[in-house]
Amino acid sequence: MPPLLADVVAALETAYPPALAQDWDAVGLVCGDPAEPVTRVHLAVDPTAAVVEEAIAAGADLLVTHHPLLLRGVHGVPADEPKGAVVHRLIRAGVALFAAHTNADAAEPGVSDALADALGVVVEAPLDPSSGIGRIGRLPGPESFEAFVARVGASLPTTAWGVRGAGDPARTIERVAVSGGAGDSMLHLARAAGVDAYVTADLRHHPADEHLQRSGAPALVDVAHWASEHPWCEQAADVLRRALPDLTVAVSTLRTDPWTLGGHAATPPSEKEGP
Repeated sequence: MPPLLADVVAALETAYPPALAQDWDAVGLVCGDPAEPVTRVHLAVDPTAAVVEEAIAAGADLLVTHHPLLLRGVHGVPADEPKGAVVHRLIRAGVALFAAHTNADAAEPGVSDALADALGVVVEAPLDPSSGIGRIGRLPGPESFEAFVARVGASLPTTAWGVRGAGDPARTIERVAVSGGAGDSMLHLARAAGVDAYVTADLRHHPADEHLQRSGAPALVDVAHWASEHPWCEQAADVLRRALPDLTVAVSTLRTDPWTLGGHAATPPSEKEGP
């Protein structure tokens, strides 16, 4: 007999306890009958319509995502609204939806452990001991900041956003802090940790600029939010494969980063070649 949805939820909540979630978060089972059997599970960062269609096409009974579908309060889920359309499509197709968000960030191992592992960073401690979010670790050996930025770019899924570095290209990098998802609220913790570089997503102009003006501030690497959290999908897939070997578990191949085009700064007319 295949495991029940309740069994799969129990395995996920053992790895990512709901009690670790922030009080504003919305984690756990979004839709689905705990008494129904599950044979196939699909994992993704975002519960977008395209990901739902991918899961249905794969024959999944359960879609597990990092980002919650209903994070902010709603008063209804009509099928002619984006979130409502997703709920209706899932229910009609018999696919359950489960989200592990800030509880997966704070778990050990969690989102930032997966990011660190993807970058070759050996984790030593949490970046924020009070919440368990973020990680501090070491590279296998020292390398230049330029080489480290290239390492990050080669280690994460490609996005239009790309990878941006702020710091001296020749600076030696050995100790690193990472935080999957938006992490500029922890810039002060990265400075206090005395690391050489901090990798996160969604860094804003003013907080980044003010951070870099402080003495001893680590160099910054800014990546796409989706790319920083995608390594977690394989981590969660392994959790389920170990706990419930009879499950077929797959990770989404879709890029759900919302940015679709990248570009280069225009060359000022005075600098263009030719007459």
